[in-house]
Amino acid sequence: QLVESGGALVQAGDSLRLSCLASGRAISNYCMAWFRQAPGKEREFVGGISGAGAVTRYGDFVQGRFSISRDNGQNKVYLQMASLKPEDTAAYYCAAGEPPWTVALLSTGYSSWGQGTQVTVSS
Repeated sequence: QLVESGGALVQAGDSLRLSCLASGRAISNYCMAWFRQAPGKEREFVGGISGAGAVTRYGDFVQGRFSISRDNGQNKVYLQMASLKPEDTAAYYCAAGEPPWTVALLSTGYSSWGQGTQVTVSS
């Protein structure tokens, strides 16, 4: 089970950190990622991190504003977001996939998903 938290209503330019807590599995065995989905749009890849944290990948729109990290000891994954824009408004989802040594960019590469946490950025 994956449970996201940290979503909020913020202003443009603010920072926010999302957390994902996994239970029932050791996340070190999984690649972990964040996706987002805005109303009327397809779910898109935000960032991903390999099981040991050696590999990270980001969506093109991130442009250095977001950072994904993980704490395997606490079974948590984080998404640190900075310089938020109104277009970052979306539901953000945590996902787990295999194999752990790579980062899949497509949602089909992930088998477990959280329920999402809402991020709203006002202008």
